[in-house]
Amino acid sequence: MLQDKLKTIPHLPGSYQMRNENNVIIYVGKAKDLYKRVNSYFKGNVYGKTEKLVSEIVDFTYITTQTEQEAFILEINLIKQYNPKYNILLKDDKSYPYIEYIKKPYPKVKVSRYLNIKKKDGKTIFGPYPNAYAARKIVNLINRLYPLKKCDHMPNKVCLYYHIGECLGYCEKRVDSEKLEAMENDILAFLKGNDKILKDKILEKINFFSEQLNFEAALELKKELNYISVILDKQKVELHDYINRDAIGFYYNEGLVSVQILFIRNGKIVGGNNDKFYLISDVYDEVNTYLLNFYSRHEVPKELIVPEGLNCPILKNILNTLVYTPLKGKKKKLVEMANTNARISLEQEITIIKKDEKRSVYANEELKNILKMPILDRIDAFDNSNLFGSYAVSGMVVFKNGVPMKKEYRKYKVSVDKNDDYNTMKEVIYRRYYRALMEKTEMPDLIIVDGGENQIRATLEILASLNLNIRVCGLKKDDRHRTNQLIDENLNLIDIPKSSDVFHYLTRIQDEVHRFTITYHKTLRDKGSIASILDNIDGIGKVRKRELIKKFGSIKKMQEAPLEELTEIIPDAIAKNLKEYLTSRENTLKSKGESYD
Repeated sequence: MLQDKLKTIPHLPGSYQMRNENNVIIYVGKAKDLYKRVNSYFKGNVYGKTEKLVSEIVDFTYITTQTEQEAFILEINLIKQYNPKYNILLKDDKSYPYIEYIKKPYPKVKVSRYLNIKKKDGKTIFGPYPNAYAARKIVNLINRLYPLKKCDHMPNKVCLYYHIGECLGYCEKRVDSEKLEAMENDILAFLKGNDKILKDKILEKINFFSEQLNFEAALELKKELNYISVILDKQKVELHDYINRDAIGFYYNEGLVSVQILFIRNGKIVGGNNDKFYLISDVYDEVNTYLLNFYSRHEVPKELIVPEGLNCPILKNILNTLVYTPLKGKKKKLVEMANTNARISLEQEITIIKKDEKRSVYANEELKNILKMPILDRIDAFDNSNLFGSYAVSGMVVFKNGVPMKKEYRKYKVSVDKNDDYNTMKEVIYRRYYRALMEKTEMPDLIIVDGGENQIRATLEILASLNLNIRVCGLKKDDRHRTNQLIDENLNLIDIPKSSDVFHYLTRIQDEVHRFTITYHKTLRDKGSIASILDNIDGIGKVRKRELIKKFGSIKKMQEAPLEELTEIIPDAIAKNLKEYLTSRENTLKSKGESYD
């Protein structure tokens, strides 16, 4: 059937979608010539990940477009819509920290993270800073050197920061407009690349503290100056136009591609991003698609300099920025540097990547064969916890193709009796999959419960009531609480050799769901403990209690916090009562030799 269908594909640009026996899209690609590209999977020699893909293809569909650029856009949109199994290069959504300058209503600098940055948003941002510590360090230093607004809320009166000269008194509107303008010009000039401004400001402060014989403060600022000098001086490149640009490089070997992006801001390399993925299609198409996806989630600089072979016109039109391949000079050397970094990164990690694939993807495949399942792409694993007889909870973790998908983890507060494991499992399974049915979200191929026959029966009962046909297994533990057998839905025991990759894979799943659930349980218990202590303070009700817990997270941090921070949430008198109570409580616990928090 496929052979006949292959002959009918037109010689046109477009996107193609590979489907498995469940009619699920497992790969989305694009082609300048659909006929040649799709036929190449079935008529040429394929290896590695592509061979694995082809072995699962039962059917394919395609959508033609008028231009190759439209095919690129369609491919990206379909990948975002279907999240196919083999398009793993597009699943990374990590964000980088930026330093953001906020002008109104009051000047402020902070570290911000954005997955999508658009010019129309009008944000004044500088970065990205792959080193988050460096970004926070710079923000803290700017706050120390300049009288910016420091607090998150608006106090009723000026606080300590105003009296020590680190705030202009925004809450009482005592702001000197000339000082404000000069401060803003300094900060923006520094963030745009003028390092001398900040260094001179630090030296001025050092001299001031030295004259006041405050040598401790002067020494602290001297350390800050040394740190700033190191992180800024080592980033310089020989480009003096101060245009924000990225240099792109890539390298491929043994079916793996490494893409390196160097972020160049204001004449400095502020860091970079490296990603690696398996090669399924043409390497240039894969890198083009990767870049389009990357810049759909991150800041697009004014200029991209790329190696030969990439489609500069399409990248330029879709990203709406200047994209070209430099032929000589310093910019060509930057691209070569990016290529070299891509190669070194891949060569250093290729053994680790292959080993990790054996532990995850191949182990997942072996588990599929043990259970005689036609497809095993997604596993949902559950665990229940009611430690210390309180706060009964459950947790669910998700593994897709052997890899944990942390964004799909779920937590559940359980309403049934804390010692009723059977009905706890029924409640959680019902809530999870009834909602999945209503919202039409992805269902698992296998459910793993961290328990024996009771949990399996409870799970099967609920699945049957929802008319769902999903395989269920349980993990049986030995006397040392270690997994040694798998129990299938017919309550048959399956021995798993402890030296096998499957055993380590199942142990990894079990450890992950247990860690996730126990962490949630501990968080609830800690919040319950904090709430019960705050109940002893008059004037702290439900709303204030929630805000205090949200900001500080623990009684210890509340006790250590300056009074000014507490008064941002609660009135002065109540804040003083809280501090006195917590101090008294700490002293009492210490006298008994008990832990404070």
